[in-house]
Amino acid sequence: MARKVDRLTLDNLAHLPGGCSACTFWEFDPVRRGQIRGHEAEEKAAWVSSMLRDWGSVGRVISVDDRVVGHLLWAPALHLPGGDGFATAPVSTDAVLVSCGYIDPGHRGQGLARVLIQSMAKDLIRHGGVGAVEAFGAHRRLPGPLAGPCTLPVDFLLAVGFRTHRAHARHPRMRMDLRTTLTWREEFEAAAEKLLGGLKRPVPRLAPQPLPHGAEASDATAPPRSVRRL
Repeated sequence: MARKVDRLTLDNLAHLPGGCSACTFWEFDPVRRGQIRGHEAEEKAAWVSSMLRDWGSVGRVISVDDRVVGHLLWAPALHLPGGDGFATAPVSTDAVLVSCGYIDPGHRGQGLARVLIQSMAKDLIRHGGVGAVEAFGAHRRLPGPLAGPCTLPVDFLLAVGFRTHRAHARHPRMRMDLRTTLTWREEFEAAAEKLLGGLKRPVPRLAPQPLPHGAEASDATAPPRSVRRL
């Protein structure tokens, strides 16, 4: 099973599973969403294009055996006005907002979500100026309608490193400091070094060889003389 993580682009946007390629809940406010009804896919593509041009990468897609099976999208909260309607808004000034994510049901439980989270964190660290990532979680076990169709379950966010930043009965705002993802890498490197260290074999020390009869120790350790070329 070959896994591959790619940046979100206009070429792979249409292949996002879960209907996200035509969902504009996060990218536009309710009034604008009403105005573009029936043209959501085109408007979503235009939003992705403008973000790639003016801000940088806003998503990752993960493929298994060349088929897209999951994705994760994010952006500065200013460019995701759909988040303004949550009771726990606004997003912290040092954070970007994770808008939506999805893993195909047939590929869940394989660590793909954590791969996407780590890829996002590395991208944001390289981007600079971002201290954390936040998301509006959803307690899906509670009865009643959710604020949005694309909110991520609180249990999932907790499992991949988020913590509750502002509590709420239905939609708490969750936060993950980018420093947390660095500790993942440090822990992995430490574990790998420990494992590899245990596998290292001591270099055998050669026993000193007896010197030829009549030779002195200085002769044995002296560098060889250069050979005169004829």
